[in-house]
Amino acid sequence: MKFVTNRAVVVEGKYDAARLAGIVEGTILTTDGFAIFRDKEMQRLFKRLARMQGLIVLTDSDAAGFRIRHFVTKLAGAEHVAQAYIPALPGKESRKAEPGKEGLLGVEGVSNPLILEALRTATAGDIPGEQSSQEANPISYSDLYDWGLSGRPDCAEFRREFLRRLGLPPRLSKKELLEVLNTLYTRDALERECRMAGEARQKEEANPGPDKN
Repeated sequence: MKFVTNRAVVVEGKYDAARLAGIVEGTILTTDGFAIFRDKEMQRLFKRLARMQGLIVLTDSDAAGFRIRHFVTKLAGAEHVAQAYIPALPGKESRKAEPGKEGLLGVEGVSNPLILEALRTATAGDIPGEQSSQEANPISYSDLYDWGLSGRPDCAEFRREFLRRLGLPPRLSKKELLEVLNTLYTRDALERECRMAGEARQKEEANPGPDKN
Protein backbone atom coordinates (compact mmCIF):
# COMPACT_ATOMS: atom_id res chain seq x y z
CA MET A 1 0.00 0.00 0.00
CA LYS A 2 1.35 3.43 -0.95
CA PHE A 3 1.97 6.22 1.52
CA VAL A 4 -0.51 9.00 0.66
CA THR A 5 0.28 12.57 1.69
CA ASN A 6 -0.78 16.11 0.89
CA ARG A 7 2.66 17.35 1.87
CA ALA A 8 5.45 17.62 -0.70
CA VAL A 9 8.22 15.10 -0.01
CA VAL A 10 11.71 16.57 -0.43
CA VAL A 11 14.63 14.23 -1.17
CA GLU A 12 18.19 14.85 -2.30
CA GLY A 13 18.45 13.43 -5.80
CA LYS A 14 16.78 11.77 -8.77
CA TYR A 15 17.57 8.23 -7.61
CA ASP A 16 15.87 8.94 -4.27
CA ALA A 17 12.86 10.38 -6.12
CA ALA A 18 12.68 7.33 -8.39
CA ARG A 19 12.84 5.10 -5.31
CA LEU A 20 9.91 6.87 -3.68
CA ALA A 21 7.81 7.03 -6.85
CA GLY A 22 6.64 3.44 -6.39
CA ILE A 23 5.63 3.77 -2.74
CA VAL A 24 4.50 7.41 -2.31
CA GLU A 25 1.40 9.03 -3.75
CA GLY A 26 2.06 12.75 -3.66
CA THR A 27 4.43 15.47 -4.83
CA ILE A 28 8.11 14.47 -4.77
CA LEU A 29 10.78 17.12 -5.30
CA THR A 30 14.57 17.01 -5.21
CA THR A 31 17.12 19.47 -3.89
CA ASP A 32 19.57 18.27 -6.56
CA GLY A 33 22.08 17.76 -3.80
CA PHE A 34 23.70 21.00 -2.64
CA ALA A 35 22.28 22.87 -5.65
CA ILE A 36 19.39 24.04 -3.43
CA PHE A 37 21.88 26.27 -1.59
CA ARG A 38 22.26 28.54 -4.64
CA ASP A 39 19.08 27.88 -6.66
CA LYS A 40 16.94 30.88 -5.72
CA GLU A 41 13.99 29.83 -7.87
CA MET A 42 13.83 26.39 -6.26
CA GLN A 43 14.12 28.02 -2.84
CA ARG A 44 11.11 30.22 -3.58
CA LEU A 45 9.16 27.19 -4.76
CA PHE A 46 9.95 25.24 -1.59
CA LYS A 47 8.78 28.17 0.54
CA ARG A 48 5.53 28.49 -1.42
CA LEU A 49 4.77 24.79 -1.18
CA ALA A 50 5.67 24.70 2.51
CA ARG A 51 3.11 27.37 3.30
CA MET A 52 0.43 25.87 1.08
CA GLN A 53 0.71 22.18 1.89
CA GLY A 54 3.71 21.53 4.11
CA LEU A 55 6.89 19.56 3.44
CA ILE A 56 8.35 16.24 4.52
CA VAL A 57 12.14 16.27 4.43
CA LEU A 58 13.65 12.82 3.84
CA THR A 59 17.42 12.97 3.36
CA ASP A 60 20.30 10.55 3.82
CA SER A 61 21.54 9.96 7.35
CA ASP A 62 25.08 11.21 6.63
CA ALA A 63 26.49 14.67 7.33
CA ALA A 64 25.63 15.97 3.86
CA GLY A 65 22.04 14.82 4.25
CA PHE A 66 21.68 16.59 7.58
CA ARG A 67 23.21 19.75 6.15
CA ILE A 68 20.57 19.77 3.39
CA ARG A 69 17.82 18.92 5.90
CA HIS A 70 18.75 21.86 8.15
CA PHE A 71 18.94 24.26 5.21
CA VAL A 72 15.51 23.30 3.84
CA THR A 73 13.95 23.42 7.32
CA LYS A 74 15.29 26.90 8.01
CA LEU A 75 14.32 28.04 4.52
CA ALA A 76 10.74 26.80 4.70
CA GLY A 77 10.14 27.37 8.41
CA ALA A 78 10.25 24.53 10.91
CA GLU A 79 6.52 24.85 11.58
CA HIS A 80 5.82 23.80 7.98
CA VAL A 81 8.24 20.84 7.88
CA ALA A 82 7.84 17.23 9.03
CA GLN A 83 11.15 15.43 9.60
CA ALA A 84 11.47 11.86 8.27
CA TYR A 85 14.63 9.95 9.22
CA ILE A 86 16.05 6.72 7.87
CA PRO A 87 18.36 4.71 10.15
CA ALA A 88 22.13 4.97 9.72
CA LEU A 89 22.79 1.57 8.13
CA PRO A 90 26.20 0.58 6.74
CA GLY A 91 26.35 -0.40 3.08
CA LYS A 92 26.29 0.95 -0.48
CA GLU A 93 23.73 1.23 -3.25
CA SER A 94 23.97 -1.40 -6.00
CA ARG A 95 24.58 1.20 -8.72
CA LYS A 96 27.70 2.52 -6.93
CA ALA A 97 31.15 1.00 -7.22
CA GLU A 98 32.16 2.23 -3.76
CA PRO A 99 30.23 3.20 -0.64
CA GLY A 100 29.83 6.85 0.27
CA LYS A 101 32.27 8.80 2.42
CA GLU A 102 30.64 7.65 5.65
CA GLY A 103 29.80 4.15 4.40
CA LEU A 104 26.04 4.53 4.97
CA LEU A 105 23.07 3.62 2.84
CA GLY A 106 21.15 6.54 1.41
CA VAL A 107 17.41 6.84 0.93
CA GLU A 108 17.60 4.94 -2.35
CA GLY A 109 19.31 2.01 -0.65
CA VAL A 110 17.10 1.26 2.35
CA SER A 111 14.07 -1.02 2.28
CA ASN A 112 10.50 0.05 1.54
CA PRO A 113 9.28 -0.73 5.08
CA LEU A 114 11.94 1.54 6.59
CA ILE A 115 11.06 4.42 4.25
CA LEU A 116 7.35 4.01 4.90
CA GLU A 117 7.89 3.84 8.64
CA ALA A 118 9.94 7.05 8.51
CA LEU A 119 7.24 8.88 6.52
CA ARG A 120 4.39 7.66 8.72
CA THR A 121 6.24 8.55 11.91
CA ALA A 122 7.00 12.04 10.59
CA THR A 123 3.35 12.74 9.77
CA ALA A 124 1.70 10.92 12.68
CA GLY A 125 0.28 14.20 13.98
CA ASP A 126 -1.22 15.35 10.69
CA ILE A 127 -4.98 15.56 10.36
CA PRO A 128 -6.05 13.73 7.16
CA GLY A 129 -7.04 16.16 4.44
CA GLU A 130 -6.24 19.33 6.39
CA GLN A 131 -3.63 20.48 3.89
CA SER A 132 -5.23 19.17 0.73
CA SER A 133 -5.19 21.52 -2.24
CA GLN A 134 -6.42 19.12 -4.89
CA GLU A 135 -9.40 20.11 -7.01
CA ALA A 136 -11.99 17.86 -8.60
CA ASN A 137 -10.74 18.62 -12.11
CA PRO A 138 -6.93 18.60 -11.85
CA ILE A 139 -4.51 19.76 -14.54
CA SER A 140 -3.33 16.83 -16.66
CA TYR A 141 -0.50 15.98 -19.08
CA SER A 142 -3.00 16.57 -21.89
CA ASP A 143 -3.50 20.12 -20.65
CA LEU A 144 0.25 20.75 -20.72
CA TYR A 145 0.25 19.62 -24.34
CA ASP A 146 -2.83 21.64 -25.28
CA TRP A 147 -1.35 24.76 -23.71
CA GLY A 148 1.96 24.32 -25.56
CA LEU A 149 4.01 23.48 -22.46
CA SER A 150 4.95 19.91 -23.30
CA GLY A 151 5.24 17.41 -26.13
CA ARG A 152 5.62 19.86 -29.01
CA PRO A 153 8.78 20.58 -31.03
CA ASP A 154 8.59 24.31 -30.26
CA CYS A 155 7.49 24.11 -26.62
CA ALA A 156 10.86 24.37 -24.83
CA GLU A 157 11.33 28.13 -25.16
CA PHE A 158 7.70 28.93 -24.38
CA ARG A 159 7.81 26.65 -21.35
CA ARG A 160 10.91 28.42 -20.01
CA GLU A 161 9.28 31.81 -20.55
CA PHE A 162 6.08 30.63 -18.90
CA LEU A 163 7.89 29.24 -15.84
CA ARG A 164 9.81 32.50 -15.48
CA ARG A 165 6.48 34.34 -15.64
CA LEU A 166 5.16 32.22 -12.77
CA GLY A 167 8.41 32.46 -10.80
CA LEU A 168 9.00 28.69 -11.00
CA PRO A 169 12.33 26.90 -11.53
CA PRO A 170 13.00 26.08 -15.21
CA ARG A 171 14.55 22.69 -14.37
CA LEU A 172 11.32 21.06 -13.15
CA SER A 173 10.65 17.73 -14.85
CA LYS A 174 7.28 17.24 -16.54
CA LYS A 175 6.05 15.18 -13.59
CA GLU A 176 7.26 17.74 -11.04
CA LEU A 177 5.75 20.55 -13.11
CA LEU A 178 2.34 18.88 -13.17
CA GLU A 179 2.37 18.26 -9.42
CA VAL A 180 3.50 21.80 -8.61
CA LEU A 181 0.96 23.43 -10.92
CA ASN A 182 -1.86 21.37 -9.40
CA THR A 183 -0.75 22.53 -5.96
CA LEU A 184 -0.38 26.23 -6.74
CA TYR A 185 -3.07 26.90 -9.37
CA THR A 186 -6.59 26.03 -10.40
CA ARG A 187 -7.16 24.95 -13.99
CA ASP A 188 -8.91 28.23 -14.86
CA ALA A 189 -6.17 30.39 -13.35
CA LEU A 190 -3.43 28.51 -15.14
CA GLU A 191 -5.28 28.56 -18.44
CA ARG A 192 -5.54 32.35 -18.16
CA GLU A 193 -1.82 32.61 -17.44
CA CYS A 194 -1.04 30.45 -20.49
CA ARG A 195 -3.27 32.55 -22.71
CA MET A 196 -1.71 35.80 -21.50
CA ALA A 197 1.81 34.41 -21.94
CA GLY A 198 0.96 33.25 -25.46
CA GLU A 199 -0.49 36.65 -26.37
CA ALA A 200 2.60 38.42 -25.01
CA ARG A 201 4.83 36.14 -27.05
CA GLN A 202 2.83 36.79 -30.24
CA LYS A 203 3.17 40.55 -29.73
CA GLU A 204 6.93 40.22 -29.29
CA GLU A 205 7.21 38.15 -32.46
CA ALA A 206 5.08 40.66 -34.39
CA ASN A 207 7.13 43.61 -33.09
CA PRO A 208 10.71 42.36 -32.66
CA GLY A 209 12.11 45.87 -32.26
CA PRO A 210 14.97 47.55 -34.14
CA ASP A 211 17.72 45.43 -35.62
CA LYS A 212 20.79 45.77 -33.41
CA ASN A 213 23.20 44.57 -36.06
